[in-house]
Amino acid sequence: MVADHVDFIIEQWAAQRPDLDVSPMAVIGRLSRVTRLIDAELRRTFTAHGLDSASFDVLATLRRSDPPHRLTPAELMRASMVTSGAVTQRLDRLESRGLVTRTPSDVDGRGVYVTLTDEGRALIDGALPDHLATEERVLSALPKEGRDALAHGLRELLESLGDTTAPS
Repeated sequence: MVADHVDFIIEQWAAQRPDLDVSPMAVIGRLSRVTRLIDAELRRTFTAHGLDSASFDVLATLRRSDPPHRLTPAELMRASMVTSGAVTQRLDRLESRGLVTRTPSDVDGRGVYVTLTDEGRALIDGALPDHLATEERVLSALPKEGRDALAHGLRELLESLGDTTAPS
């Protein structure tokens, strides 16, 4: 097995602080490095479609919701991987590009609905296959069993950290 950068860091710490168990760095360090590398790959795919990751996520969240592909900003935040502050910024940008519309709620005068436009739907429908191809390429070194085991382990880790809320 080839050593990676994290192995080098662990060896250095083991030499300098043999009294400490630095084994958690094997997982956390690799998760951090993998995240950066994957984000760079995904960013290239999103850029090719005139998107960034948060805009892609907003459009994808609307697209996978039931027709008419409409959610409130709060529902959008809960169902996406974007923070509340980023949702407002993304909606402003996406609306200015004609990819979403915001309309007042007919039930609650203060409420707003965000709806995917035909142009937004065409953009996300075009970007999604490329996104999935990028994810497939990134994971191609792992056999199916390895992917399943990794997904299961990461789910357990997320649950242990309290990330268990699913959208209603």
